[in-house]
Amino acid sequence: MAGFQDRRYRLACGRQELVSFTARVKETDLWIMAERDLSAQAVEAIMSHRRGLEIYLAQRPQAAVSLTPLEVDPLAPAVMRRMMAAGRAASTGPMAAVAGALAEAVARDLMEYSPQVVVENGGDLYLAATEDVTVGLHAGDSPLSGRVGLAVTAEQMPLAVGTSSATVGHSLSLGRADAATIVAKDAALADACATALGNRVSGQSDLAPAMRWAQEIPGVRGALVVLGRHLAAWGDIALVDLQKETAP
Repeated sequence: MAGFQDRRYRLACGRQELVSFTARVKETDLWIMAERDLSAQAVEAIMSHRRGLEIYLAQRPQAAVSLTPLEVDPLAPAVMRRMMAAGRAASTGPMAAVAGALAEAVARDLMEYSPQVVVENGGDLYLAATEDVTVGLHAGDSPLSGRVGLAVTAEQMPLAVGTSSATVGHSLSLGRADAATIVAKDAALADACATALGNRVSGQSDLAPAMRWAQEIPGVRGALVVLGRHLAAWGDIALVDLQKETAP
């Protein structure tokens, strides 16, 4: 999670009836939309969840570096338990789910103050809104980047959209996908499975097997992979042409 990550794509996000703001604590850098500015509450939520994770990881450093699943520890903080469960489902280490898990944990805390909340954490989204939302897909140098979006209806929310990339940001990926996206109710699961999905795609021939793999994971509602000019999708997702949506 450490290091600088260009987040200028956030400038293209927003909804007229919601207030946008950021909340940062150490490596955690969230972009949030809510019915009012909840920056102070968001920072407090981040600190609370991070504190539990930091204490646990200091006691069990293996959990911070493992690339393979760990048993769910009933004594771990709730966020870590969700990360471990997601890692077991996706066959990854628990830290593959940390961004999504924190996004959902903070979003749920903020919903006490605002029924509508959207939290983005380095490409992992947790959405709870009363109107339909379009999520833009950023896929590095792919010609599809910024052209393809996911339409999320109000009836589908709350919903998580997790994205991993071998060409955008600092996420660890063993594949070559410009974007590997998972849609699920659980943001930790979406995050871990997006990482695992991206790991499975190094060439065009990997796209169909990767989609079949995603279908077998309980809780995964949809999957999408962008590899250069190629796109594969499966599940309960609706693709939209962002250029047509923004055309005058």
